[in-house]
Amino acid sequence: MTAVSAVEAALAQRRRRWRPVLWLILAAVLIALFVGIGLIIRVLQSGTAHYSDDDQHFRHGSIGAEVASGIPYKVWQALPVLFPEEFPAGDYSSFGFLYDGTQDLPIGISKRRVSGVDLVWFNCAVCHAGTYRESEEDTPRIITGMPAHQLDLHGFTKVVLGAASDPRMAPDSLRRAMADAGVGLGLIERILWNLAVFPRLREGMIERASRLQPLLDRQPDWAHGRVDTFNPYKVLEFDWPTASLSEEEVVGASDFPSIFLQGPRAEMQLHWDGNNPSLAERNLSAALGAGVTPDTVDHRSIERVADWLLDLEPPASPHQPDADAVARGFDIYVRDCASCHGWQSPDGYVFEGDLLGEITPLDEVGTDPNRLHSYTQDFRDQQVAELFKGTPYAFRQFQKTDGYANAPLDGLWLRGPYLHNGSVPTLADLLIPPPERPKKFLRGGDVIDPQGGFISPTCTTEAACFDTGVRGNSNAGHMWGTDLEQPDKSDLIAYLLTF
Repeated sequence: MTAVSAVEAALAQRRRRWRPVLWLILAAVLIALFVGIGLIIRVLQSGTAHYSDDDQHFRHGSIGAEVASGIPYKVWQALPVLFPEEFPAGDYSSFGFLYDGTQDLPIGISKRRVSGVDLVWFNCAVCHAGTYRESEEDTPRIITGMPAHQLDLHGFTKVVLGAASDPRMAPDSLRRAMADAGVGLGLIERILWNLAVFPRLREGMIERASRLQPLLDRQPDWAHGRVDTFNPYKVLEFDWPTASLSEEEVVGASDFPSIFLQGPRAEMQLHWDGNNPSLAERNLSAALGAGVTPDTVDHRSIERVADWLLDLEPPASPHQPDADAVARGFDIYVRDCASCHGWQSPDGYVFEGDLLGEITPLDEVGTDPNRLHSYTQDFRDQQVAELFKGTPYAFRQFQKTDGYANAPLDGLWLRGPYLHNGSVPTLADLLIPPPERPKKFLRGGDVIDPQGGFISPTCTTEAACFDTGVRGNSNAGHMWGTDLEQPDKSDLIAYLLTF
């Protein structure tokens, strides 16, 4: 063999020896390129589902709250697995969230993909969808637009805040829980979550807990079907330290309102305390309370909901009171109540009355003052000065008031318990003097009461008991009708049951 042939043979042998290594390097480069492209494609994905049906959009469509306030969908699904002691029903119905069978998320929880990660959080329906039954044996009927009287938002919030510092939220245990919940991570997702999601998840939850938990520590339980509208807004949106809140303003829980027939309410004083006559500003403020920010809000989605609610009628009352009693009750109501609240005709609700939508001063209505005091002048001034500044959506019409607004009573049969803080179980209870009204009862039931509202048994234990002696829960005030003779009260209730 010549010297040249020997060299060529040696080079050929070296090439054969390196060929597998080169193939491995090429394969590694191709895999890295594939993963990198997949990761880039995943991260670039953003968007949310579209619902052609307005009711489904209301129940499940995003308003933009997920971006700043949400948690990953797969974490949401894993929490009942991680914390079974907090989710005795195995899902979010443990806190009164409702499922309509159209998807695996409750009504009021929407999903939006943000930088490749599906996030979930609240929309309008979380506070404004509830159920009723005519008897214990009936299947609950879901009504969108009624108050979410079954929802324990305070309990849910405490669990989520507590999870932030729980060792079970560590990546390894959370990853296992997601797999057990049927939402395990794929290859590309694992890389994305390890690089970006896991490191930020607990930090974000802990930071939010550090701001909100001190507020909750100063407040009594909100109770089923109630929320503190503005104090969480102060500490989360405006970053006010809880310690800066005065003792007068720090308790502000009140009932979720119904939101039927918003069109006739235009230019009335809205919110319980009548602090704004603008439907658009009220809607946007409520969206901020649900977790959107001026940077993340989905105006088109909110405006679609707002347009739909203009004409959304409540379902007809299933009560069937005596017709003669209804006729007599109508006369009493027109004499004593219609000026403030409008009235119900056989053809629908009549939004007419000299004082309808106006504000009755606190010293006249006499109901619990805490919700009124929670909305302060300083808070109002910051709302108007900062939120959506320089945009067509800037707040201009908020005002500090001295009382509570006279609200229309359409869909009244679905709106118990009564008064702005839900401290009176039935319409019959509202027509007796405050010292005689129930002092402790259970909220959150959905079986309708023959006397208006929902059956609310007297408490037998302290668990979930609504105590009207607790601050913010007073059942005092609204004395109208309490001095009627009992036959007149019965007739008035008969008429009110037709609303």
